Amino acid sequence: MNHYCVIVADRARARFFCLDPAAVPELESGPNLVEIRDLINPEASLPGRETWSETRSGCNMARGGSAHGYDDHRDSHEEEFNRRFARRIAAGAHELLRQYRPRRLVLAASSHMLGLLRGALTLPAGSNIEVREAGKDLTHMPPLEIQRHLAGAGLMPGRGRVMAM
Repeated sequence: MNHYCVIVADRARARFFCLDPAAVPELESGPNLVEIRDLINPEASLPGRETWSETRSGCNMARGGSAHGYDDHRDSHEEEFNRRFARRIAAGAHELLRQYRPRRLVLAASSHMLGLLRGALTLPAGSNIEVREAGKDLTHMPPLEIQRHLAGAGLMPGRGRVMAM
């Protein structure tokens, strides 16, 4: 059993981690945040010209040269892309929880993505998993920096120091 699992996410990428104890605590520093897998949102990584027929939203030129404004509902489409990705992250979280059976799950994402994840993630009935949240996008950081940041916020343990012999 692993005590902590961590998911960091933004609209384009989600990374899944577990906190592994040091193999020999007397000689190694630890615990260490280890990346298990990552998930990419293909809809967020496409350039606008591959997602939309027009690269600019909101205007169309008439023959006389005057522009006509319209709403092509891109914002609602992009929000649906984000919702779908949040559901994929939640499915990955369920797999992580099933495989590692942690006591705590730490979610770190922008406040908007956290809201989508809250709506998509349902914990198994009867589980005693404590969910902790950080309203910050940490997807671009290496595991050591993610752990340092989350430990500094009191959401998980930091790395211990090797004792001098």
